[in-house]
Order: sequence, then C-alpha cells, then structure tokens
Amino acid sequence: MSNPKVSYWLDLADYDIETANVMLDGRRYLYVGFMCQQVIEKSLKAAICSISDEFPPYTHNLLNLAEKAGLLEKFSDDHAGLLSRLNPLNIEARYPSTKDVLAKSLDLKTCRTMIDETKELLQWIKQLL
Repeated sequence: MSNPKVSYWLDLADYDIETANVMLDGRRYLYVGFMCQQVIEKSLKAAICSISDEFPPYTHNLLNLAEKAGLLEKFSDDHAGLLSRLNPLNIEARYPSTKDVLAKSLDLKTCRTMIDETKELLQWIKQLL
C-alpha cells in the first residue's frame, strides 16, 4: 500500500481482528464485539483516506463512515446488516445501562460468526482499496 495513512488504518484493523480472536479465546464476548466494531471502523477510515487527503471524521458511527467512504451503496445486505449489529458495540458498550444487555446478547457462537463476518468485510474493503 503506497498511501501511509491507508496502511496505518489497515494495520490497526489487522491488529484488532487478532485481538478479537484473543478475546474470543478468553470468552470476553463484549470485547469481541467491540474489537469487531473497531476493525470495521478502522477499515472504513482507511477507505476514506484512500479517496481524500482529509483526516477521517472523529466518529464511531459505521454507517456515517461507510457513506463518507462512498461504500454504503456498494454494501450487500449482509454487509449493511453487520454494520447495524456492530454499530452499538462501541459507545453503548461502555455504559452500564446498555453494557449488560449487550453482553447477554453475545455468546461463543454469535461471536465466532461475528468475527468471520468481520474478517470477510475487512477483506472486501481491502480489495477495493
């Protein structure tokens, strides 16, 4: 990758997907979700850097980032669904009122699927860059 900003964000995304697997092994399911959200956030920020010299926006909203990257309309229904499931796992996971509800919705099978879908979307985004 010749653009250092794009490489920076993708390197972070790759690190975070590895971290999601470590969290899965440790059965830290809420953090699996958080790391998957981070993977997609960072890959979308890489996509933004690939089309603009601007620094990516300071937001964690995956739908907004996908739109800014020009990818939202290119996503399959599965990709869009993953974004919708991952979006609340960043900010809301930090607050006690929602943290418990989110944690109860995540289990081993759900998190394995989430990691697989996140890896697939990360690769799809990388192929576009």
